[in-house]
Amino acid sequence: MWVYPEIHFLADLVTYHARRAPRKLALVYGEQRYDYAALEVESARAANALLAEGVKPGDRVVFFGKNSADFFLALFGTARSGGCFVPLNWRLAASELVQVAADAAPVFAIIEEEFEPVWREVRAAAGITAGYCVIGDTRRLCVWSGGHTAVLPRLHLREDDAVIQLYTSGTTGVPKGVVHTHASFNHSRLSEHLERAFDWREGDMFLYALPNFHLLGVALSLQCLYNGVALCIQKQFHPQEFLIGIARSRPTLLVLTPTMIQLLIDHPDAAGTDFSSLKLLMYAGSPISLGLLKRALSIMPCQFMQFYGQTETSGPVSLLRPDEHNLEVEQTLKSCGRPLPLIRMRVVDEQGNDVPDGTPGELLICAPSASAGYWNRPEETDQRFKDGWYASGDVAYRDAEGLFYIYDRLKDLIVSGGENIYCAEVENVLSLHPAVASVAVIGVPDPRWGEAVKAVVVLHVDMTVSHDELLNFCRKNLAGYKVPKSIDFVDAFPLTGTGKVSKKDIRAPYWAGMQRSVA
Repeated sequence: MWVYPEIHFLADLVTYHARRAPRKLALVYGEQRYDYAALEVESARAANALLAEGVKPGDRVVFFGKNSADFFLALFGTARSGGCFVPLNWRLAASELVQVAADAAPVFAIIEEEFEPVWREVRAAAGITAGYCVIGDTRRLCVWSGGHTAVLPRLHLREDDAVIQLYTSGTTGVPKGVVHTHASFNHSRLSEHLERAFDWREGDMFLYALPNFHLLGVALSLQCLYNGVALCIQKQFHPQEFLIGIARSRPTLLVLTPTMIQLLIDHPDAAGTDFSSLKLLMYAGSPISLGLLKRALSIMPCQFMQFYGQTETSGPVSLLRPDEHNLEVEQTLKSCGRPLPLIRMRVVDEQGNDVPDGTPGELLICAPSASAGYWNRPEETDQRFKDGWYASGDVAYRDAEGLFYIYDRLKDLIVSGGENIYCAEVENVLSLHPAVASVAVIGVPDPRWGEAVKAVVVLHVDMTVSHDELLNFCRKNLAGYKVPKSIDFVDAFPLTGTGKVSKKDIRAPYWAGMQRSVA
């Protein structure tokens, strides 16, 4: 059934390539280079070191650090030990991390030296007594595990065992631990293998700077390694360093969020960067404005592919494929595409009934790769995962051609005077104004309408535009009730730990002391 029948468990992908092409490059991080044979040896030693620390099947092992080769040694080592790997969001404040750490209840932790003081604070506040090791550029994981055998542990694992636990970004509430199994990732790989748009070739390289605690980073890096694609790892995303990485490493594949794309093409060095090595740029993680997509397509001479998925789906569930990225067909560029093989999507009303094409409703997803549910949250698991379908919380519609369009998050819906207004629709219009670099639309309290539409705008450097000019621009492209009642100009948006615009934080000042009806 699987693409490679020998790969039943996550770390089997390392063994598979180590046996067939042991000298094939797997990881590059600064001066460190790991072929699959070295990755096999060092992940086996890490597994045995974890077992010596008392890790048992199902136990949670925390990783608290930025991108590195050691991240992957720790991930595969944990998988080989039977444990469940929990990468922490290093952008969170200590008080936020306490909630996550207490929920995960790890039996061991691998901590980058930069974050050891924070971990000590979090560990004490969360009541965690488990041990931990400290790693860094001068204290690599292989030194900690080097005294252990490289013989693979002989454990009885099951494909439905938890192997990775990712925490949601918490844009609408307390972060939840999303549990992924070995089978979840195998089903993702099978779905991708059956998809014609994925075209892996010998010599492909992925320049990796995505957050390692987010599904986008985890899923795409594992997808690459599964298919024998080398990862060139950067510690974190920085536009200038990323542009330098493109020039030096000559990657064929990039995966970025819309926020990253904007930062990249807005950087002064982008104009002099040679993007000719690129074969494909995939983007995902949050909705992309039409204006930004059109700019990116004109600057980077490669194929573009959007994918849509959530932490709960283990990987992409729909693709807007390269041949559908046509600048002359703007409507299609707003779509998140069609489902991948083995995946079904439907749009339903509040009663769970399918709605006609063109009618917005909640998007439900049926995917064999879907998460096993939320850690320690059975009631929320039952609410979101019903009868084989996952309730995404996204408002979407399907057109007559079978393309799906994400309108907005249900929680971002503005109800003004009884009318439903979707923020993304207004954002797409404003993003097309030449002075607008980025925009976030929110609902704010209004004594007459209940909620009023407000646009919060970041302008391009050295460009100006008046409040009235933007409102007139909206009136030409939107129904009157959708036009913002007010516009605020800011220098930058607050971001979540995963690089998404944090509308929760943007709304907060306007709703202080009040309860929003759409929670």
